[in-house]
Amino acid sequence: MKTDTVVKERYAEGAQVQVPALCCPVEYDQKYLEVIPTEVIERDYGCGDPSKYVKEGETVLDLGSGTGKICFIASQVVGPTGKVIGVDMTDDMLDVARENAPIIAERIGYDNVEFRKGRIQDLQLDLQALDDELKKKPVGDVNAYLDAEELADELRIKKPLVESDSIDVVVSNCVLNLVSNSNRRQMFEEIYRVLKRGGRAVISDIVSDEDVPQELQDDPELWSGCISGAFREDDFLQAFEDVGFYGVRILKYDKEPWQTVKGFEFRSMTVEAFKGKEGECYERNQAVIYKGPFKRVLDDDGHAMERGKRYAVCDKFYQIYGKEPYADQFDLVEPQEDIPLEKADLFDCSFTRERHPRETKGMDYDVTTEASDCCEPDGECC
Repeated sequence: MKTDTVVKERYAEGAQVQVPALCCPVEYDQKYLEVIPTEVIERDYGCGDPSKYVKEGETVLDLGSGTGKICFIASQVVGPTGKVIGVDMTDDMLDVARENAPIIAERIGYDNVEFRKGRIQDLQLDLQALDDELKKKPVGDVNAYLDAEELADELRIKKPLVESDSIDVVVSNCVLNLVSNSNRRQMFEEIYRVLKRGGRAVISDIVSDEDVPQELQDDPELWSGCISGAFREDDFLQAFEDVGFYGVRILKYDKEPWQTVKGFEFRSMTVEAFKGKEGECYERNQAVIYKGPFKRVLDDDGHAMERGKRYAVCDKFYQIYGKEPYADQFDLVEPQEDIPLEKADLFDCSFTRERHPRETKGMDYDVTTEASDCCEPDGECC
């Protein structure tokens, strides 16, 4: 039986009755649960709470949104100026979510959530739109099947389920592991595609401490139960990096495993990853200083930097290191004279080099100043 079919059938059951085996215990902020009907809470499954990392005013996409619990929590966090989109492929789950959306909107005073039918590995194809078209012209032979494939491709281009570069943060709660191994690369590419430049993914999922043996992967019950499809811990992080994400970090790692099967440990982990390394590198005489605590670090592009030394960086990475998740790790050194981006030369990012202070101050810099006032706000002075 195909992976999608097994998952769809089991989660269709989970939309009708509570299935405890589909989730592990998670503590959510009670103030956000108060407006959410019990039906949604009891029939929504997960292993973490990525909603706690979203911010006011953001546009959020929830992959595998189920009955909508994370969406309804996130809707309260982002507020009336934000927006939340849930994507799921299971009609029973979508029915519960859509039936409860107006109830929650009335309770919180605004409506900023919508649910769309699709597969998280193909966020271009609107399955509801495809289904509506196929009802007009059912697939009865090979030619009709080929026409349906062309129709799907046309919908992906003209009416994508989720537009490119449209989302501030993609979240997901224990769903990525349900996607078949053959579709996982595409899934991460789709997450990357829909995010705005500077956007991020915050994903809670089940990971394993070792490679899951094939015999466990072939068990449909274990796969649909978020067990045998689990990513190995380091492979999960690498999957983000492989499609272009940077600043990949673990936000939460459960010390105790959720389940252990034949000696293999499965636990919840929440990962954050950022989009925005695309584009040319320009020389503007900027420098960064790694503050520690490690003696030496290696960034996502192979640049090794030692604590306390000034390193030459292009404008793109200078801007990146000044924001999450690096802001606390680096001091930024602005050049004495600004070089407009349109007048800047290209910067070679293929190697790492230190930046002499005179490059940022200027070779002819010859200023003498009085001692600065180094008093702190509390009155203490040097």
